[in-house]
Amino acid sequence: MPIGTPFHSRTAALSESHNWRNWSGYLVAGSYDVMHDYEYHAIRNSSGLIDVSPLYKYEVRGRDALKLVNRVMTRDASKCSVGQALYGCLCEHDGAVIQDGTVFRFAEDHFRFNLADPSLRWLKLNAVGMDVSIEEVSEQIGALALQGPNALKILQQVVDADLTQLRFFRLAVCRILDLPVVVSRTGYTGDLGYEIWIGRYQAERIWDVLMEKGKNFGVKPAGILALDVARLEAGFILLEVDYIGAEKALIPSQRYSPFEIGLGWTVDLKKEHFVGAGALKALNRNGGPRRQVVGLEIDLEEYESLYRRAGLPPYFPLVAWRGGLPVYKDDRQIGHATTGAWSPTLKKYIALATIEREFIPPGTRLDLEVTVEHKRQTAPAMVVRLPFFDPPRKRALFT
Repeated sequence: MPIGTPFHSRTAALSESHNWRNWSGYLVAGSYDVMHDYEYHAIRNSSGLIDVSPLYKYEVRGRDALKLVNRVMTRDASKCSVGQALYGCLCEHDGAVIQDGTVFRFAEDHFRFNLADPSLRWLKLNAVGMDVSIEEVSEQIGALALQGPNALKILQQVVDADLTQLRFFRLAVCRILDLPVVVSRTGYTGDLGYEIWIGRYQAERIWDVLMEKGKNFGVKPAGILALDVARLEAGFILLEVDYIGAEKALIPSQRYSPFEIGLGWTVDLKKEHFVGAGALKALNRNGGPRRQVVGLEIDLEEYESLYRRAGLPPYFPLVAWRGGLPVYKDDRQIGHATTGAWSPTLKKYIALATIEREFIPPGTRLDLEVTVEHKRQTAPAMVVRLPFFDPPRKRALFT
C-alpha cells in the first residue's frame, strides 16, 4: 500500500481533487486542483512547488567512490567538480540503458545518486573489490522541486547563501530556518528551477516557509500532471514511458542505447572503461543507432479537419498521454509516439516519438495515428528539433 512522503501532511491538506498517483510506493499528487492548468501555468509564469521525494537516493563514500561512479555511469565523473551535478545513464554490458539519472558530488570521495528506479544491488555488484561504502538514504531525505521564473526570488528570501551565481547543474550546501539543506540548480521542467534536498524530519517546516515566502511570488503546489506537460515541452524522456529500462525489457526491441533515446551526448567514449563501453563504442563505429527519439509537431489545420469532417470540435489533450501511437511514412509504420499533449505555452500539439534513423532530420513530414469517433486515421506531423521549449532563464546567471 502506498505511503505518504515526508510532505504528505501538507500535500494532503491542499489536494482538493484527491487525485493521487503511486510513485515508487509513495503517494504524490496528480493534481491539487480539479484541473492541473493553474499548476502548469505557475511552473511557466511564477513558480510551482513539486514533491519529488520518491526518487531513490544512494550515498557513495570512500577511496574508490569516484572509481565506482565512473564504472556505472556513461559520463566521465573525474570531470565532475565538488559542488557539481552530473546527468547520465546507467547501462548493462550490451549498452542498453537501465535508467538515466543524476549524481551529486559533495566531496572528492563522496557522491550521491538520485534515480527513478531502485539500484542498490546494481551498485553493490559493480563495487565488488572496491574500497567504498554504499548506503541507501531514500527514506531519510525529502526533496522539493521549486520551478519557474520566480524560483530564485523565493529561495533568496529563505536561504542563508547567495544563489544568484549558482550555475546550471551546480549545488550549494546551505541553511533554511537554520536547518541544513542542499540546493541544486536542477529540475525536470526545462525552466529556471532548483531542487531542495532536506532531512525528512525537517521537511514540513521547509514546505511551510517556501509556501509562506512564495505567496507574493505566485507559488503554487504542482502535481504530476502539470509536471508531465512541462517535461514534454522540455523534451525530457521518462523511464518506462519513452523508453523501457533494460532490466524490464522482455524482447530485444525494448532495449535502448543512450544514442537511441537522445542521450548520446552523455556517453564519453574516450573514458577508459564503464559498463557497456565496448558495445557503445562498437555501435558508434558501425554508424550509430537505427532509431532515435525526436520531437513531432502535429499539423493543426489538418488535425482539426479530421474532427470537422466528423461534425465534432477538435480535441486537444491537455493531460499528456502516455502510450505508443503508430507513426507512418507513406503508409508504412516507421516508429511510434510515446508522449503527447497540447502545449499551452507554445500553442502547439507536440509529441515525443521513436522513429527509424532515415526519418529523423528536422522538417521530415510524417503521419501520426489519431482516433476520431472510434475511427483510426492519421494526421500530418513534422519532425522538429528538441527541446520544444528552452528559455534562456534556465541557464542564466543573475545579478
